[in-house]
Parts: sequence; C-alpha cells; structure tokens
Amino acid sequence: MKRATILGMLLLAVGALPVAAQDDVAAFYAGKQVRIIVGIGVGSGYDTTARLVGRHIGKHIPGKPDVIVSNQTGAGSATMSNALYAAGARDGTVIGAPFNGMPTMPLLQPEAARFDPTKLGWVGSANRAYQATYVWHTAPIKSLQDVLKETFVVGSQAPGSSQHDYPAVANVLFGTKFKIINGYEATPKIHLAMERGEVMGSAATSYSTVKATTGDWLKEKKISIIGQFALKKHPELPDVPLWLDLARTEQQKLAMRLLLVRLEFGVPYFTPPDVPPARLTALRRAFDATMNDPGYRAETERAKLEVDPMTGEEVQKLITETMATPPDVVKLVRDAMAAQQ
Repeated sequence: MKRATILGMLLLAVGALPVAAQDDVAAFYAGKQVRIIVGIGVGSGYDTTARLVGRHIGKHIPGKPDVIVSNQTGAGSATMSNALYAAGARDGTVIGAPFNGMPTMPLLQPEAARFDPTKLGWVGSANRAYQATYVWHTAPIKSLQDVLKETFVVGSQAPGSSQHDYPAVANVLFGTKFKIINGYEATPKIHLAMERGEVMGSAATSYSTVKATTGDWLKEKKISIIGQFALKKHPELPDVPLWLDLARTEQQKLAMRLLLVRLEFGVPYFTPPDVPPARLTALRRAFDATMNDPGYRAETERAKLEVDPMTGEEVQKLITETMATPPDVVKLVRDAMAAQQ
C-alpha cells in the first residue's frame, strides 16, 4: 500500500474516535500550553525543524493550545529524554524532540539511557535522514579511500549523536582513521571550528541540515561531500558513495544496519509514557496534518529542510523491531563505540 494511502487512512482515523472522546480531548487542550523540548542546541537542524513544527501543530490539535519550544541539551539528548521519561508531564502537554540516535541508546549506551523507548508515546518523525560526510576544502581528505589512510579530524556534539557514533564504528569495522572531537553544542559550532581549522569536517550530519545551513559553502566548493551514511543514496547525491558499501562480512552489514536504522527514525518526537490514548492519537494526527500543512511545507522549503515523514505508529513499530536486534550484533557496535569515547 502506498504511503499516501496509509497517511490518508490515518488522518481519517481521528474522525473514527467516539465523539465524546474528541470533545474530551478538545476540552482538555483548550486554553492550555503544549511544550516541545528539544534535546539539541539552538541552531541545529533538529531545533529549526522543531520550531517550525511548533508554529503549525497547535492549530491541528483539538482545542488549539498554544505551543512553545525550548531546549534542554546534554549527553546526546539523553538529559532531556531521561528527564521526560522520569518526571515529564504524562497528560499530553509535553513533547520531546531528540537526536535520531536516542531510540537506540538503551542498546548502544545503556549507561546513559534511563528510559525504555518502547514505552514512550511516539508522535511521528518529520524526515528520514541521510547523513553526509563532508570536508573543508583545505583538508587533505578528498574521498572515502583517503579516510582509510589519513587521519580525518571531525567535530561532534556527543556520544549518542551520529556525528560521533558513525565514525567511531567505521574506525573499528573498516579501519578508517577518524579522530573525533566531542563537545560542540550544535552543528553551527562545528562549522565555526572548521573555519578556524580546529577540525577538518563532519563525519555524519544530516544532508538537509548541510543544505540549510551551509548551502553557500556547497555552491562555493568550500566543502565537499565524500560519503553518505544511509541505507540508500539520496536522490541528489547519486555519485557519492555509501559507507554501507564498505561492509564485506554479514556481521559488518548487520552492525551497519543497526547504526543506520536511526536514520529511518529521522527527526522524531515523543511523549512521556502513559499519556491517555485519545490524547496521544490526537497528537499523532495533528503531527500528520502538520507535515501536510501548506504553511509548514512553505517554511521548510524556504529553510531548505526536507520533509519525508513517518507516522507515530510507524516509528513505534520500527523501535520495537530494533530493540529485538541480536545481542552479538549489539555487542559489536557497543564495543566499537566504546573504543572511541
């Protein structure tokens, strides 16, 4: 069944709720404030997208509550996610916006994750992600093969982010020579570090973010994209090789797929556990409607942000499947990540 058909059925589903339930949801949200808390710093692609969602989703939630967006950074979104899981309002008035790597943290960083992603209420994802590996024009790195031979110094926000985890695992699986510098609050800070010569580039940043924040650099050839972390190539990058193509053994392929599944999560949104089902359904359908809202689409186009959404139900199913990954594959990826921290 085509995605458009599925989405259309889901959008109609809210109408199938009992009238009393719809009225109760509208009565609850009327006059209230919904908070979207972003686990990444201001100026990142996640933050930009969350602020666009925040400007449009309120009109699609029954009762039309006000929506505000704030940031709670730290530990690759674990600080925000742990806080919402333990003490976040469970009434449908709080939504978390984490890194796409957050759902796999209980498998890959159990010491940092104090939450069970299968118990969260997944609202949806704004975009499937393609991660670009790009390099500053003065650096000696020009291709993936160069990274197998030369040290490539890259900036990262924290373990748990793709900017850290992907090159860390590539070093172990493929023998690449990434040197990862953690501690940059957001991608724009990494870009400043590139200009200052502190780092040579980024191993894995959302391609849509690269276009939105450094479009001029691409046109002026100040940066070049040498690789893609994705399950398939982005339509705009047909000649840029996939890191997945370096995998030769079945274990390498499974390990890469565990890493790359977060790209399907893309730009996810969740509620704390135990939100009343009618309110979670209302938030999911409001999110779906936002993804198709002409005003939202126009703003994402101006911001050069891609839109390839997943419903909350689709995200929830994918997370359940991911949490069933074989233990030996999980251990391989965890050991690879730990070796670089």
